[in-house]
Amino acid sequence: MKKITVIGAGGWGLALGLLLNEKGNNVTFWCYEEKEKEDILQHRENKRCLPGIKIPLEINFTTSMAEALEEAEVAVMAVPSKAVRATAQKMKDYLQPSTIIVNVAKGVEEETLLRLSQVIESVLPNAVVVLSGPSHAEEVARHIPTTVTVSSQDMKYAYEIQDLFMDMYFRVYTNEDLIGIEIGGALKNVIALAAGVVEGMGFGDNTKAALMTRGIAEMTRLGIAMGGKPNTFAGLTGIGDLIVTCTSGHSRNRRAGELIGQGYTMDEAIQKVNMVVEGVPTTKAGYALMQKYQVEMPILNAIYKVIFENEPVKETIYNLMLRDKKDEH
Repeated sequence: MKKITVIGAGGWGLALGLLLNEKGNNVTFWCYEEKEKEDILQHRENKRCLPGIKIPLEINFTTSMAEALEEAEVAVMAVPSKAVRATAQKMKDYLQPSTIIVNVAKGVEEETLLRLSQVIESVLPNAVVVLSGPSHAEEVARHIPTTVTVSSQDMKYAYEIQDLFMDMYFRVYTNEDLIGIEIGGALKNVIALAAGVVEGMGFGDNTKAALMTRGIAEMTRLGIAMGGKPNTFAGLTGIGDLIVTCTSGHSRNRRAGELIGQGYTMDEAIQKVNMVVEGVPTTKAGYALMQKYQVEMPILNAIYKVIFENEPVKETIYNLMLRDKKDEH
């Protein structure tokens, strides 16, 4: 049995904490707000993020970082990508050197263009493991079979986390390509926004299949330019995560894109989704990475122009279709 702290009590953090609790570990959650903690304690449920999933009485909740991290052997960071650096700063004074950090957020830091593991390592001296893959919290919490991948700069920590999380309904693979895993996990949210847009426009299966296929090509090009391996993008954190995020009704990014395709502004769409839409900041960071590495990414470029430059959606889509002819590969 390990002492586990989950930083963040949203849907994904709760789903993973419940899994670890079921495996016999001692689990404590750190909540960002006192109201969030009190609501969860009152109902033993996060009604906004994970409705219908009851939380056992033995799981603890606190807003004190010192209390949360006391004697923690593993700290799971389940906060929005934009909050990773600030949260790591809050953790810094209370972590033991031996505590393993498991980051489960997906994104790129907008200001620095660092991958999230790099952000954490720039603040904390601890070992960092990344857990990623096609894994909606709503399904993991209901024991629906799910597969993910873990990676780290030092793979001995990844193997340890693989053993910690592995379960009959939660299969964990390892992959040494940390760059590819993080870039795939981040950029699929951008393509999911675009998939939602074409859904909202009323386009059909042909369009969505084309979008996902060309989307994985763009993700792979940038990933390779940044030092990732092509095979990773054919795996769980590439095509696997892309499929689930582009097609599922659970996907916040797809839902936000669908609303934009129906004529809502970006701000209106985010407000209606009422949860973090990681694809929006990642679109901005991805656009900067596209320029930095001089990689052709027409879908990312198009969704950037729709979201941040208010280009008309239909016109943007037809401009994509009418680009110069080229070979598929």
